Amino acid sequence: MKITMIGTGYVGLVSGVCFSDFGHDVICVDNDAGKIERLDRGEVPIFEPGLDALMAKNVAAGRLSFTTDLASAVADADAVFIAVGTPTRRGDGHADLSYVMAAADEVARALTDYTVIVIKSTVPVGTNRKVRQIVAKANPEADFDVASNPEFLREGAAIEDFMKPDRVVVGVQSERAAEVMADIYRPLYLRDFPIVTTDLESAEMIKYAANAFLATKITFINEIAALCERVGADVKEVARGIGLDGRIGNKFLHAGPGYGGSCFPKDTTALARIGQEFAVPQMIVETVIRVNEGVKARMIEKLRDLCDGSFNGRTIAVLGVTFKPSTDDMRDAPSLTIVPALVGGGAKVRVVDPRAGARARHCCPASYGAMTPTRPQTTPTCWSS
Repeated sequence: MKITMIGTGYVGLVSGVCFSDFGHDVICVDNDAGKIERLDRGEVPIFEPGLDALMAKNVAAGRLSFTTDLASAVADADAVFIAVGTPTRRGDGHADLSYVMAAADEVARALTDYTVIVIKSTVPVGTNRKVRQIVAKANPEADFDVASNPEFLREGAAIEDFMKPDRVVVGVQSERAAEVMADIYRPLYLRDFPIVTTDLESAEMIKYAANAFLATKITFINEIAALCERVGADVKEVARGIGLDGRIGNKFLHAGPGYGGSCFPKDTTALARIGQEFAVPQMIVETVIRVNEGVKARMIEKLRDLCDGSFNGRTIAVLGVTFKPSTDDMRDAPSLTIVPALVGGGAKVRVVDPRAGARARHCCPASYGAMTPTRPQTTPTCWSS
């Protein structure tokens, strides 16, 4: 199969590389010429264990290439995946679909033969149908289908998640599109990994519901942790005790400073807004969002108590500022709330993170100011205020 991947961010790049490893011919497209130049040189712009080697392998095999020329990449493709960002829209909390719609319009004008346009980005219910309308309007003669194929990749374990998924979700409107998607995922089907084929709306909702449920588990154990501290219980033992129940499971039951990252914050917010829009308030999700903010605030107060009520003049080491281990992703990391509070309170903060690199300074300029690395990038990065 000939596949075009629009967007070389985290989802697009990992998916494109893995599809090429399935044996498909993949072209990854991005309008950032600098990023494409780096990829052509074999440089991976994100940190993901094993991605650089897998990318090099498939480039060498002639199955994977990169370009800024969307029109030529789309012209002969059997499937075009749109994997661009859907950040939270300023002002109302809805997912910003402008990048998805712009990509759809540009893809429409480049279509030649029958093509399945696959939305890989996380989008609200109804988006795939809107994409279909945009494509039909931009190119009334186009022969195409639209499919929903949400991703379920954990940063730091994305390749394994793609190659050995819990499930693959595919939303389609026609048998023809279903057959194309089945061919694309045939290597997983042959190894008996579950392929859930459903309608467009259900596929879109599965993604939001899954992330909201996982965010709820994290927030639940964080609330239990606060209670454990008051009553003298050990939250780790509590999590282990309930996690052994097969109906609950032990994943996402690790107490900490709250969830962050590229998915949970924006997806829970978007789901809450969808519920409000359709007059079906998602009260559990709305509570999860509020409680998660409270968890970060509580962490700051815990630190203040350890410093006898004041950060002023204290030297505090922060070990790890990305939202989770084995990634360089700083998006909505709890550290972006906690570190500024420490600095604002007069503390001297020393940050050590083996993966964050310069992202730590760029994501929190008010706190880091002109701090510079004190160690090479090949070792854990350290800055001091």
